[in-house]
Amino acid sequence: MTHSTRTRAAERRDARAAAAAPGVDGAFTHRQILTIIAGLMVAMFLAALDQTVVATAIRTIADDLQGYDLQAWATTAFLITSTISTPLYGKLSDIYGRRPFYLFAIGVFVVGSVLCGLADSMYQLAAYRAVQGIGAGGLMSLALAIIGDIVPPRERSRYQGYFMAVFGTSSVLGPVIGGFLAGQTSLLGLTGWRWIFFINVPLGLLAFLAVYRVLHLPHTRRDHRIDWPGALALITCIVPLLVVAEQGRLWGWGSGRSLACYAIGAVGFVLFVLAERAYRDEALLPLRLFGNRSFTIASLGSVVVGAAMFGGLLLLPQYLQIVHGSSATVAGLQMIPLVAGIMIGAMSSGVTISRTGKYKVFPLAGTTLMAVALLVLSFVVGAETSIWALVPFMVLLGVGLGFNFQPAVLAVQNAVPPSQMGVATSSVTFFRQMGATVGTAVFLSVLFSRLPVEIGESLTSAAATDPRVAQALQSGQLQAGSDLSDTSFIQDLPSYLALPFTTGFSDAIDLVFLIAAVVAAVGFLVFLFLPQLALSDKSGIQAAREAAQQQTAGDPSADEPADQATQAVGAAAPTSTAPPAGRPGDAAPHRHRA
Repeated sequence: MTHSTRTRAAERRDARAAAAAPGVDGAFTHRQILTIIAGLMVAMFLAALDQTVVATAIRTIADDLQGYDLQAWATTAFLITSTISTPLYGKLSDIYGRRPFYLFAIGVFVVGSVLCGLADSMYQLAAYRAVQGIGAGGLMSLALAIIGDIVPPRERSRYQGYFMAVFGTSSVLGPVIGGFLAGQTSLLGLTGWRWIFFINVPLGLLAFLAVYRVLHLPHTRRDHRIDWPGALALITCIVPLLVVAEQGRLWGWGSGRSLACYAIGAVGFVLFVLAERAYRDEALLPLRLFGNRSFTIASLGSVVVGAAMFGGLLLLPQYLQIVHGSSATVAGLQMIPLVAGIMIGAMSSGVTISRTGKYKVFPLAGTTLMAVALLVLSFVVGAETSIWALVPFMVLLGVGLGFNFQPAVLAVQNAVPPSQMGVATSSVTFFRQMGATVGTAVFLSVLFSRLPVEIGESLTSAAATDPRVAQALQSGQLQAGSDLSDTSFIQDLPSYLALPFTTGFSDAIDLVFLIAAVVAAVGFLVFLFLPQLALSDKSGIQAAREAAQQQTAGDPSADEPADQATQAVGAAAPTSTAPPAGRPGDAAPHRHRA
């Protein structure tokens, strides 16, 4: 390459960066925002599609790798690394900028996808899914943080509606693509399910190129210590708890292995708190954030809503597949009413928040709709319930979920200083993931502990009224204690013999829906305490620039870039604490592009 060619390439690169840069006041044009969001949407589609596709095909994959009883570890490994890496991405991107870490997340995700497609055993697949999870942890949380950087809170919900469209599209396409590829014995010389992972490669490259070209955000860097002790303590705390959440039902919640996980997690939690206290504002998760009432309530509410959310998202597909005999692909399509509800709720709440500036009403309305929908489903769902009878309540549940997706993140971003935008955003995502994990573990534990009881009672009742069922039980053709680890046998039974099993499944799922409704009601009580603050009309970058200008002018209160929203929290929430006026030895900021 000649010198002139290199010069022209550098000039084109600088021109792209200049075109993507904000104005003198730090504001981005609508076109610039849409360009950046388009790049983020490709990356988010990559992550969202992968989860739905893999969930659809995991049983086929496990059977092919002769590891059906090990398939939970593939899910657990991905969950562990994606959950733990989420707050790490948030903190590091606050220090060094969003762009390098978002590109890193995409690259790691693609590498992990290639490795998953080459796996020859479930142990290898679990290890490679862990690599994938490291990348996935940054794809969602950093995208939300980037939106916080470039869009003022008052307008933010309107743009986040585009992300909900990505989620809805992937929810519909995922089961179809996963079911098709998993059903192919061979495709271009490879087993069909391997293409589930290889398809991420072109999508990942497209996402990488899009983000590389359009994402050029100004960033002020301060030299900070990296909270490695806190990161290690967090791993020590979270890993055993996630493992026991996934495996506790099989081990027994009071077994020796479960107790060991509880003990290690407790020790890790204590070490994490000590590390965060020692590192203060440089901590992975600064404890001072919990003095901000908006952050505390939004985080707690995210845990509760995350748990209740999976009561519907997890159990409705199970019900459709086991009771109605739908394939994974068909069950995914039957969930379209719920997905449509989510998109309606998310986009309508976004538009309304942009117009009115009021966000507190939506998590309250959302948790109410979720509680009502789950409560009604606990009475309506039965062995012979028509799918069409479920549609209105699926839409209602979806709208409730849609109302809850944006306001918690928006409230936190509006109430924290720009310097902590990334860690605050990723923390809300982290707590929602933890809630979803705990909720999944509890709901599945309740479901599988009640199944033998409910099915046994249903078989006894059916045998008393139908001599054919009684004869099947006496002859050994049907056993009350059948192995429920594989439910496919139910679809092969005559309808009169399958009915007691589907009735037992329905009754057990009804109980779980009822518990999920109670959890959603608790979420309503939590969000009652969420402060309603005035939404700022400045983006994170604008607020950071103003703070830097005040600091240059000698205003000591601007040493920590806290915007007006942070000061408003002090009046609205007595538990809030103002940022310190400054710390001796703070390094001078350095400007660079991230």
